[in-house]
Amino acid sequence: MKARNQFLLSGVAATAMLVGTTPAYAQAAASDSYSNEIIVTAQKREQSLQDVPISMEVVTGDKIAELGVNDFADMAAYVPNVAVQTTAGNDVIYIRGFGSPPANFSFDQAVSLYIDGVYAGRSRQTQAPFFDLGRVEVLRGPQGALFGKNTAAGAISVVSAAPTRDFQGSLTGSYDFEYDGFQISGHVSGPISDTLSVRLAGRIVDNNGYILNRATGQKNPQTKQQLVRFTALWEPSANFDFTARVEYGNQDIKGGVTVSDSATMAPRLRQSRFLEDSALGQEGIRGETLIASGTANLKLGDYTLTSITGYSWYDSAMINGFDQTLPNPPGGVTNNSVYNSYPENFDQFSQEIRLASPTGQTFEFIVGAYYDRSDYHLDQFGGFNINNSALNYFGLLHTFFDQKTESFSVFGQSTLNATDRLRFIGSLRYTHTKKEATFDGERIYGPFNLRPLTQAQGKRKENNVDPSITAQYDINDDVMVYATYGRGSKSGGFVSNTYGTTDATFQYEPEKSRNIEGGIRASLGVLTANVSVYDTKFSNLQVSVYNPTTSTYQTGNAASAASTGIESTFVLKPSRNFDVTASLAYQDIRYLDYPGAACLATQPVSECNPASPASIAANNIAGAPLPYVSDWSGSVQAHSWVPISSALELDVTGVVSFRSGYFNSDNQSPVFGFQKGYAKVDLRVQLSDADKRWHLAFVGRNLTNKLTAGSVFQLPFPITNTTRSIHYLEPARSLAIEAGVKF
Repeated sequence: MKARNQFLLSGVAATAMLVGTTPAYAQAAASDSYSNEIIVTAQKREQSLQDVPISMEVVTGDKIAELGVNDFADMAAYVPNVAVQTTAGNDVIYIRGFGSPPANFSFDQAVSLYIDGVYAGRSRQTQAPFFDLGRVEVLRGPQGALFGKNTAAGAISVVSAAPTRDFQGSLTGSYDFEYDGFQISGHVSGPISDTLSVRLAGRIVDNNGYILNRATGQKNPQTKQQLVRFTALWEPSANFDFTARVEYGNQDIKGGVTVSDSATMAPRLRQSRFLEDSALGQEGIRGETLIASGTANLKLGDYTLTSITGYSWYDSAMINGFDQTLPNPPGGVTNNSVYNSYPENFDQFSQEIRLASPTGQTFEFIVGAYYDRSDYHLDQFGGFNINNSALNYFGLLHTFFDQKTESFSVFGQSTLNATDRLRFIGSLRYTHTKKEATFDGERIYGPFNLRPLTQAQGKRKENNVDPSITAQYDINDDVMVYATYGRGSKSGGFVSNTYGTTDATFQYEPEKSRNIEGGIRASLGVLTANVSVYDTKFSNLQVSVYNPTTSTYQTGNAASAASTGIESTFVLKPSRNFDVTASLAYQDIRYLDYPGAACLATQPVSECNPASPASIAANNIAGAPLPYVSDWSGSVQAHSWVPISSALELDVTGVVSFRSGYFNSDNQSPVFGFQKGYAKVDLRVQLSDADKRWHLAFVGRNLTNKLTAGSVFQLPFPITNTTRSIHYLEPARSLAIEAGVKF
C-alpha cells in the first residue's frame, strides 16, 4: 500500500509541475492554434470534454471512419488502459485490467456498453461493426452513480450520427487486398418537413479473412455482414423533441481464428490452420441483432425531463472447432476431436426517466429512475470424436440454461458551485436486482457421459448502493483539476455453461469496486494535456478460469484485486496543417486475495495440484498479476494536411499503438501463454478535393503484419492425440483502397 501511495503522489506531483510550467508556452503559441472542441454527454448533459472530471477518451466518428476502426478491438489500440480479449466471437472489454471473462456466457459485463442510451450488457448485443457514428465515449473507472447498471470497471457510450436539418449523403467503398473483400457504407439525411428530419445509414461487409484453412483451401474467417439504421428526429416545438432509432444487423461468419502450436515452447504464430467440418456442422457464427430506442426531451420551464425507452434483441449460434495441426514434432494433423456450439437468444426492455435542472446555478441536479427486464436462453452442445491410445469416444452432450432478470434503480447527482471556480459533485444510485435461472443437461448420443450432466436452479435478490463524490477546481480558464471517490457494483448471477454444475456451485456473488482518482485537464493553446492517477480495488471479483487438467472452467469469485496507475493524453496542434496525439498509460494490477484459485502454470504440483479439488481449494494466488493485462499501453498519432493546389488536398495520418507483454492464458503459462510486447503501425493517405466532396485513400492497418494472440488455452491429451496450445489469432495486416463521395 505504501508503494501505491508513493506512486499516486508522484503522479500528482508530475501533473502539478505540468500546470506550473505550461501557461507561458501556451500564451506564446496561442496565436497559431485553432479550436476543435469535443462535446460529450458523460454526465447526462452536453459538456466540453475538457470540463468533465472523469478519466475518459473520445474517439470521434470521423476518426473512426478515417482509421478503418470496425469494432471495439480496433478502437482499443487508440485508448490506453483499454484492452479486448479475443475469443470465438465472445470478445471481452477490459478497462484498467478489469473485465468479465468470456467463458461464462451469462456474465454481465463489468464494462457496460450503452448504444444511444440503451444498456447493452452482453457482448453479443454489440457484435456489429461501427458505422455512421457521432462518437464513442470511453469512461474509465466505476460509473455506477449516473450510468448505473454493472459499470464496476467503466462504461462505453456509443452515439450514432444524428439527422441533419439540411440534405446530405455519402457513399464509401473499399477493397482489401489482404482479405480479398470489400466494404460499402453510406447514409442519406435531411428534412422531411419543418419539424421532422430523418437519417438512413447502412453498411455491407464481405471479406475472406486472414488465415488459410488448408483443409478447405479457403481463408478464415469469411465474414458477411449487413447493417442498417434508421433515425427520425421530430421537433414540433422549441420545448419538445423526440428521437427514434432502429438498428438491425445480420452476420454470417464461416471459419474461426484458432491456430495450433506447441504447449512446451514459445508460440510461433502463423496464418494457417487445418480444420474440417465437425458433426455439428461448419465452424462459424451467425446472428441477428436489433436495438431500438425512443428518446424524448420536454422542457418544463428551465428544467428538462428526459425519457429513454429501449429494446434490444439478438439471436445467435456459434460452432467452434480448434485447429487440428499438430506441433512439430510430430507434425501433421489430428482428427477434429472436440467441438462445441452455443445457440443463444436474448431480449431486453428498458425505461429510464430523469429530470435535469438548469445549469449556471449555485445548485444543480439530475434525478431519475431506471427499469429493465430481460430473458436469456443458452444451449451448449459439446461434441467429441476421440480415437487414440487412451480413449475411444464419439458422443454429443447438451446443456440448456434459462435466466430471467429484472432490475430497477433510482439515482441522483447534485452539483454545488461553491465559487466561480470550485465545484463539489455528489452522486448516489440504489439498484435492486432480481434473477432466477435453471440449468439442465442430457446426452444426445454416445456410450457414456464424458462430462458430468447435472441439474441446478436458483433465485437471487440483491440491493446495491453506488455513491461518488468529486471536487473540481478551475485553476484558471484553461486548467482544471479534480479529485474523486466512487464505488461501483455488478450483480451476481449463475453459471451458465459449465458441465457438472450443481446447486452448490450454481451461483456467484456480486462484485464491488472502489475508485480513488485525481486528474488534470489543461487546454493550453496549441497543447491539450489530460492526466489522471487512480487506485481501483475490486472485492468479490467475478472470475471464470480454465483448468486444462479437467478441461473445465472454474467460475466464482476472487476475494479481491487492485489496480494502480496513471493515464495521460497529449494533443499538440501547432497549426491547421499538423497535429500529434500521444497517449500513454501504466498500471500495476494484482490479486490481493484469491483463495480457491485454479493452479497457475508456475506453481509446482507440491504447491497446487490441478487434478486435486482439495489442493485447489487450499490454493491462494495473492500477489499474482491478472491475465490479459499489459503494464504499459499507448499510441502516437500524427496527422498532416497539405493543400497540393487550389483544388486538391493531401491528408496523411500515421499511428503507432503498443502494449507491453501480458499473460494471455488463464493459467499464466510463461511458455505458451505469454504474449510478448508489440507495436502495430496504421497508415492512411488520402487525396481529396478542397471541399472533401470526394476522396481516394490508401488505408493500411498493422502494416508490419505483427501476429498476436488475444487468448490461448491448452488442449490436453487424451482429448487430442497430442497436447497442444490453441491460440485465438488477432487480425493480421490489412491493405485497402477506399473511395468515397459526399453530396
